[in-house]
Amino acid sequence: MTVTLITGGNAGLGFETARRLKQLGHKVYIGSRDAARGEESATKLGVHFVVIDVTNEESVAQAAAEIEKQEGLLDVLINNAGISGNFASPQEITASMMEQVYQVNVFGTVRVTHQFLPLLQKSAQPVIVNVSSGLGSFGQVLNPEQIESKFNPLAYSSSKAAVSMLTLQYAKGIPNIRINAVDPGPTKTGLTGQGHQTVQEGTDAIVQMATLDKNGPTGIFMSRNGIIPW
Repeated sequence: MTVTLITGGNAGLGFETARRLKQLGHKVYIGSRDAARGEESATKLGVHFVVIDVTNEESVAQAAAEIEKQEGLLDVLINNAGISGNFASPQEITASMMEQVYQVNVFGTVRVTHQFLPLLQKSAQPVIVNVSSGLGSFGQVLNPEQIESKFNPLAYSSSKAAVSMLTLQYAKGIPNIRINAVDPGPTKTGLTGQGHQTVQEGTDAIVQMATLDKNGPTGIFMSRNGIIPW
């Protein structure tokens, strides 16, 4: 059975991804920093739960130790936890606003990936999926025909661009793990409150990349409609 961890799995895209992967036969752990909310969501889904605050190194290490104790390995890591931050104008953005967003979206991805790599290396077909965004794609943001070009969320967009580059560099440096970035697309969730896609549509690319075998692609940026530009 494929063992999968989804950070930020108690709501939104993470919750729906957990539901779909469980249906596909994965043994799913959802991660949440809020124990009560995480346990409630895990009960609703019929999956497992682990406390994990991606901004706290000790919390991430404890989550890795718990999954190692229970499972001995991890097959799929989905770095889904993220925050939108303050959608202030570029003139109003401060370093402290940026730090808050980067602590979750960027450094959180690094913390979790670092702590769980030893467990992933014990898998026969290890996979990492980093949930990025079209708002972090230079190609999408610069294309006037794309919805991403209509917004200017400096902190969030730059953090997701960083996640995309992390994905590329991890994929180059760890070739035995399938490591890809995904753009869920404009999905209405609690994160942004905007978008026209259903939550199921928003998880299509996540589920696709989470179910790769060892011959699958690595170092690509996918949406539900196919590869998108970095």
